[in-house]
Amino acid sequence: MILVFIVLVVLLFINVPVGFAVLISGATFFFQNSDTLFTTIVQLPITQTQNVTLLAVPLFIFAGNLMNASGITEGLINLAMALTGRMRGGLAQVNVVLATLMGGISGSANADAAMQARVLGPDMLKQGYPKGYTCCVIAFASIVTATIPPGVSMIMFGTVGNVSIGKLFTAGLAVGLFIMMLYMVMIAVTARIYGLKPATDKKVFPLELLRIVRKSIWAIIFPFLLLIGIRLGLFTPSEVGAFACVYAVLVGFFVYKKMTIKSLLESLRQSVVDIGSIMFMISMSAVFGYGIPIDKLPQKITLLISSFTASPYIVMALIVVFLTLAGMFMEGSIIILLTTPILLPLVLSFGIDPIVFGLILCTVVTMGNMTPPVGLAMYTVCGILDCPLEDYIKACLPFILVIIFEAAFFTVFQNVVTFLPNLLYR
Repeated sequence: MILVFIVLVVLLFINVPVGFAVLISGATFFFQNSDTLFTTIVQLPITQTQNVTLLAVPLFIFAGNLMNASGITEGLINLAMALTGRMRGGLAQVNVVLATLMGGISGSANADAAMQARVLGPDMLKQGYPKGYTCCVIAFASIVTATIPPGVSMIMFGTVGNVSIGKLFTAGLAVGLFIMMLYMVMIAVTARIYGLKPATDKKVFPLELLRIVRKSIWAIIFPFLLLIGIRLGLFTPSEVGAFACVYAVLVGFFVYKKMTIKSLLESLRQSVVDIGSIMFMISMSAVFGYGIPIDKLPQKITLLISSFTASPYIVMALIVVFLTLAGMFMEGSIIILLTTPILLPLVLSFGIDPIVFGLILCTVVTMGNMTPPVGLAMYTVCGILDCPLEDYIKACLPFILVIIFEAAFFTVFQNVVTFLPNLLYR
């Protein structure tokens, strides 16, 4: 497997598309082992996508695009402004709260970052927010979007690692809210340093806030409907994805009445593009991962690490550093697919709960979308707001430290993550 990883790194370094790099590097294992049949290379990508649970991935991607076209976003922006607009650094706080609310809609950090850059970014710059800081707020806040259910990364981890997706969704709700609070505290501090003002002086009275909440209620209750449906056994993770699509269409056409046949078809077109790239990488990862159990790579890594430390905290620290570096060069979903079979047995042997590890893995690799040199969300936001990359890099350290702190906190206090899943799944 050493040659496999070397080939993968070389191919990524010369800018070979990720899916093809994974396929080619994985195929080198078959050339090293005469006992393996080459026909397996053809069969593995097909069998990888025959997992019924994976059907939730395209369904939730389609549901997210439908939600964005349904008119829900406008109501969520008004709600976020009413809740945090009067705080210091108000528009930055609105970004974080909106990303949390959007988590129950799209589940995509990149989509959320692009949307907020277009909607809130120009207003932040008009109010005197530095460009680098503005882009960092928008990009890093979208990590919360990928953590609140239905996060596609959690579905992929649960499928590959054979971990309950329902428990991951339940834990993700608490983790997402915790990250939201950390970012709000950090923004409150940095807003004083930058001298940022509230977004509005208008006081929102309880009746007006209730009216705004009522308009946004269809989006707010959506993550809870998913969790309740899975917990009561009404839906499997795949079926709840289909429910999400139907829910989005009904809300868009009959509640907000902003969805049209044209926007429905455009959502379908965009979903096909998104789903095609993700499912291609998922199918190719089967070729790459075939040799991992055969070479007993998880056992070898566990033996190596346990030979010089018995501390689960040191092990998790090493893993977080590795995932942070990997996220700088590879797309988050492919990291989850490639590393879960290797790292999950390792952390289990050191007493780390799989739910805790899954949430830490998903948040840290998602952060890779916001960090140089190949962060997609970073380039998207900086491109939309015409921000020099060096300004972005200078401003991003506090945002990275928040995610590192989150990973350290949940490693030490695992019960904070597992409390809700254990309560609901007795």
